[in-house]
Amino acid sequence: MLEGINWLGHASFCIEGEWTIYIDPWKISDGPPADLVLVTHQHHDHLSPADIAKVRTPDTVVVCPQVCAGQLEGSVRLVKVGQTVVIGPVTVEVVPAYNTNKPNHPKEAGHVGYVVTVGGRRIYHAGDTDLIPEMDDIHCDVALLPIGGTYTMDADEAAQALERIKPQVAVPMHWGDVVGSKEDVERFRRQAPEGVRVEVLKAEA
Repeated sequence: MLEGINWLGHASFCIEGEWTIYIDPWKISDGPPADLVLVTHQHHDHLSPADIAKVRTPDTVVVCPQVCAGQLEGSVRLVKVGQTVVIGPVTVEVVPAYNTNKPNHPKEAGHVGYVVTVGGRRIYHAGDTDLIPEMDDIHCDVALLPIGGTYTMDADEAAQALERIKPQVAVPMHWGDVVGSKEDVERFRRQAPEGVRVEVLKAEA
């Protein structure tokens, strides 16, 4: 289920297969050229033009919400919550990501997460979010969830999110750099509901 899904640290991932997809590349050294780059919001640890430039080609498509407009050049497709876009062999559903009890990611800002369908799998990257009601409507095979707290939901809330989403596999993210510790990872793993496998990936970048 996780074949081709590489964690690059923090909230950054590279999904390799028929197409190469990066999500929120940040602090990466290099990597295979990107066919598609997805950006969840404008904060520097998610929208990094310098890191996108490391993997971008003239044919790379960048998808990001309106709040990122003007910060990237080239082929950029602006999206908003509720949209579904098809780019090559990839279907991208744009879903909400916001805080419910902190000021960093207000709902009205239009920050997003993505459900990416590629290679027969549905992969949910939650972005920077708390536990939100809209997770009841997320259907995926793999869930990439923030667990660090402070700016996002913490490990306990992320485990509650698994109860709603019910993926086959969950991967913790948003830990090990800005916030989040190995103890948070273990707490998340211990509280995961029966039937959900938690896989802790080793950062590749």
